[in-house]
Parts: sequence; structure tokens; C-alpha cells
Amino acid sequence: MQQTRTITDKIFLVLKGLAMGAANKVPGVSGGVVAFVAGFYEEFIYSLQKVNLKAFKLLISGRFKSLFQYVNGKFLGLLILGMLISYFSVSKLLDYLIVHYELYVWSSFFGMIIGSIYYISKDFEEWSKRSLAFVILGIVLGTAISFLEPAKENDNLWFVFFCGIISVSGMTLPGFSGSFILILLGNYVLLLVDSVNTLYDTIADMLSLDFNFTSERIELLKILVVFTLGSLAGMVSLSHLLGYVLKRYKKDTFAIIIGFITGSLGVVWPWKEKIFKRDPAGNALLDSRGDKIIDNYDRYLPDFGNTQTWIAIFFILVGIAIVLALAWYEKKNSET
Repeated sequence: MQQTRTITDKIFLVLKGLAMGAANKVPGVSGGVVAFVAGFYEEFIYSLQKVNLKAFKLLISGRFKSLFQYVNGKFLGLLILGMLISYFSVSKLLDYLIVHYELYVWSSFFGMIIGSIYYISKDFEEWSKRSLAFVILGIVLGTAISFLEPAKENDNLWFVFFCGIISVSGMTLPGFSGSFILILLGNYVLLLVDSVNTLYDTIADMLSLDFNFTSERIELLKILVVFTLGSLAGMVSLSHLLGYVLKRYKKDTFAIIIGFITGSLGVVWPWKEKIFKRDPAGNALLDSRGDKIIDNYDRYLPDFGNTQTWIAIFFILVGIAIVLALAWYEKKNSET
């Protein structure tokens, strides 16, 4: 799957990693959809699949150049670089936009998912009863997941490790939002808000030569390390499973992915109100930043007499256009 990449290809690969990282941060949006639409999903899965026993033997024998080539290191490295940059830049911008322009952000993502569904489904030359059955199965599962009740926060390290395995599903399973699953497991704020912000603050303090860390900060950093290890374990194990499935049941896999993505539309439905977690006295609970902790959403139909509704519809169309433009560019680029 390795290719000779130009400077432009490398820059675009980092940007794709940025997009994947940003998508994984938003509940209901899957980074795997980005990989699917941008045309590198299969290379991504098969590259991760190379992280196996042979790769480990190359590592311990010190054959680093062979290891780099074997695991398609240039591709994975640039993609992961983009994701890391996203974690401390684009995802921060998304946090700001969701707070101040929530309806329009969700509308854009809603449009992107619609565009993704169209882009992926148009490649099916004919729809068999089997393919339709897998699409329906995917829709049912995706919809059912979107309406589950969230659990309570749990900082047990074994559970955090399990959350890491689940969270990475958004990168390897298009339509399966790892962030939203973390909300259902009750650990979204702990793992993707509090822990990440703690790491960010710790790096800033270390650069200013301040090493006086509280026990609470050390505990959150420990949780982040365990979560990261779980994510790596999940990424490798799921890629092996998906690599096997893609080789033998590619059309069925794509059909159920289309269903998952369609089912996820309920999660990113733009017109909704937050339902906050509350204590027994009815007071909203706050995270470490002083923000109210979201428990779930109450969805409603749009009011077409409202100007904001039409602006939101415009952003839905913009989202669709962005995905189709990227898909067109990727197709044109692959043909040259």
C-alpha cells in the first residue's frame, strides 16, 4: 500500500490527520468517515495491521529502517502528526465554535455526514438484498446507540483502558463515534476534556520551569496515559479485525458502514437542547473548567419561520459541498 509521496501529498496527509483528529473530538462525528471520503481508509487499516509480531521483532532487533518501511511509517507518521496538532489547535477552536455557534457547527457536520453517505453509497453499482439488509442493520445499531442513556463517570484504570479501546473506534469504524460512546460510558469529560487540559497545562508549566504538580494533576495524567495505551491497543486490534473482514466481506462491510453513518445522523441533529447532569438537589454539575456537564440532548424539529433555521440549512449545504469537493479533488488527484 506504500506510495511515493510528493511534498503536496505529505501536506495534505497532515491536513487529513487534522480533520480526523477534529472529527474524533466531536460527539457524533467519526474520524473514520474522513478517512473513507478522503480515500485513504483501506491504506490506514492495512498500515495499522502491520503493527504485529513481525514489527515487534524488527523493533527489538534494532532494524528501525526496515520497521519504518514495513509499517508504512511515513503514511502513519504524517497522519498521526496531523491528529496530534489537531488535539491542541483545531479541537480547541471547535470547543469555542460549539460554545458560541453551536447550531451552525452541528449543521455543518450534519451536512458533511449527508455528503459522506452520498459519496460512499454511489460506488455501489447495484444493491442486493444482502447489502440492503446490512445497511438496515447498521442504521438500527447506529440509531439505537444514539438514544442510549449515559452512565456515570468512572476513573477506574481498567475501565479507562477499556474506554481507550472503545474511543479509537471512531477512527477505524466510520459512523461509529468514539467521542459519543465515551459520553454514553460517562467518561467523555474526564478523558477528552479534563485529562487533555491537564496535559496542556502541565506542558505549559514545565516550559515555565514550574514542576509543582498537585496529586490531582498527577492522577489525571496517569488516567491519560492509561487511556492512550488503551487507544493504541484498540487501534491495533480493531485494524486486524477490520483488515480480515475487508478482505473477505468488503461489500458487506461497506454496506453496514453506510448504515452506521446514516444512523449517526440522530446524534448530530442540529436542532437540540442540552440536558445537563444534576446533583440530587437539582443543581447542574460542573467539570474542572467550571462548565456544565452535558448528560444528553433533547431533539426537536426546526422552526422554519426562524431566520437561524435557514442559516443552519445553509451550513448543512456548505457541509455537503465541502465533502463532495474534497471527494472530487481526491478522485482527480488519484487519476493524475
